[in-house]
Amino acid sequence: MSSIISSTAFKNLPTENFIILDARTGKDAHQHYLEKHIKGARFIDLDKDLAEIGENAAFGGRHPLPSLEKFAEKLSLLGISERSRIVVYDDKNASNAAARAWWMLKAFGLKNVQVLDGGLQAAEKNGIEFSSGEEAVEKTEGIKRGHWELPVSSLEEVENELKNGSSTVIDVRDAYRYRGESEPIDLIAGHIPGAINIPFSENLDENGNFLTPEVLKEKYSKLLENKPERLIIHCGSGVTACHTILALDYAGLTIPSLYVGSWSEWSRREGKEVATDI
Repeated sequence: MSSIISSTAFKNLPTENFIILDARTGKDAHQHYLEKHIKGARFIDLDKDLAEIGENAAFGGRHPLPSLEKFAEKLSLLGISERSRIVVYDDKNASNAAARAWWMLKAFGLKNVQVLDGGLQAAEKNGIEFSSGEEAVEKTEGIKRGHWELPVSSLEEVENELKNGSSTVIDVRDAYRYRGESEPIDLIAGHIPGAINIPFSENLDENGNFLTPEVLKEKYSKLLENKPERLIIHCGSGVTACHTILALDYAGLTIPSLYVGSWSEWSRREGKEVATDI
């Protein structure tokens, strides 16, 4: 199953065991969901459901993963089972929580998970039916898991891999943040020494849709030529990194490791070097 689904294909999906997740973010995201969402969609919150935010971002970053038990309980409340076919969307071309939700659902071991190409905007443009208010959900029996099934990397692993030259570490933030020109979110501008920059926005075309799998595969094959094959992807807090992981999977490439703590952890951890290109 492709990790991306078009609005046209979405409209033709069977309704049995079909779950839609609205992963919009921002201060009033839930209110916006209540006002208007794809019919049948259930709301999932980045900060509350897709992360377990700690007291100190120097240990885990701004969006650490929740426990498996907490995530399993949320999936149960959303009516998700092993049989569910899930489509996730947001209003930021999957660059925010939709891709993170996709990654977590896949890492939890659920097989039939896709992201709606173009998100909310594409749904509106292509005549997908909308609704408002809360949706009725029937709770399912909790799914038990012992570990995340997709690879994750710690700060220490990233540091060792770069030191040994055994992995390619990709920073997917905007180029100006990577170069250290300014930093709108975290405390320090710059990047992890040795990491390369491939902004996640380059996964999209001028209309905000994902490039085709063929184009993405060719693009990354060229960019990563003569570099270590093992990839570790990071961003600011382990959210938009999932956009590039999604793109790589869509291209038919191996799913790389996610450095969840990302720049928000590295830049706050005492004693870690910071590089800039200014």
